[in-house]
Amino acid sequence: MIETIQYQSLKWLNITNPSEDDYKFLLEEYEFHPLDIEDCRATNQRPKIDEYDDYYFLILHFPYFEKNSKNCRIREVKIFWGKDYIISIGKSHWVVDKLFDEMKEDLDEKDEDTLEALSCSDLLLYNILDRLMLETYQLVLRIGSEVDLINYDIFNKKARNIIELISVTRRNIIMLNTTFKPQLRVLHMFESGGIKGFVNSEEVDMEDYWGDILDQYQKMFDLVEDYGELIEGLSTTFDSLQTNKTNEIMKVLTIFSTVMLPLTVITGLFGMNVDFPFITNTTAFWAIVGVMVLIIAVMVFFFNFRINR
Repeated sequence: MIETIQYQSLKWLNITNPSEDDYKFLLEEYEFHPLDIEDCRATNQRPKIDEYDDYYFLILHFPYFEKNSKNCRIREVKIFWGKDYIISIGKSHWVVDKLFDEMKEDLDEKDEDTLEALSCSDLLLYNILDRLMLETYQLVLRIGSEVDLINYDIFNKKARNIIELISVTRRNIIMLNTTFKPQLRVLHMFESGGIKGFVNSEEVDMEDYWGDILDQYQKMFDLVEDYGELIEGLSTTFDSLQTNKTNEIMKVLTIFSTVMLPLTVITGLFGMNVDFPFITNTTAFWAIVGVMVLIIAVMVFFFNFRINR
């Protein structure tokens, strides 16, 4: 399905679920390279910018949270960028579809910001990327709050809950890191001038706009790296806490077993079916019990002394 926004000579075509007829239309109407169309059909493409004489083809990756889930997923954003058009195609990030609907509604109301964004394809692309950056930044902050929550609850909550939260958060951070790192190189091409764009620099200086996109992305990448280091430190701390708890439990069990060992020997010795001296004397029973209590007291005192030294 092809939806269109047009303002003056600029068009934004948003193709959400492209069919073969839509691909054929793009090949015939815009004469895009067949390999780009094949990339549109495929999934799990690497972030890139293909440069041609009269258009650019972008594949960028942006994260989102699944509904009713803490797991982070990656959605590809595929865009054809020409002098008088922007074409977003495929099952894009929901932010792109939402921005398209908002601009379509605002255009009918002659909103000044929307009219400015639709004044040239470069500014329209900037607005799309800027909205994606804003949404991604909110996602990164959410993951940061989860890291803070782990830091706060690591001494309070049950181990099972903390293990689950650390595992999910670490997975999300790794996914963001592997998404941001290769894409930084692509976005650097905008600020460095490797991507010229189509607008005249005397009309609009896009260098500042592209620099703003790169600054936002670099900031998010730095935050993700910091969160990665924090979650690794918290994971190590949690492992140390669990090891210490295990050692405490083993220490108690060892002391208990050691104290019970001589008592077991004594009761086993006098439990044999043989004659012992004073076997018929009731005083002997209480004497044995007294010796056993004395042994317990001495060993508890000894272990307590050794532990508190």
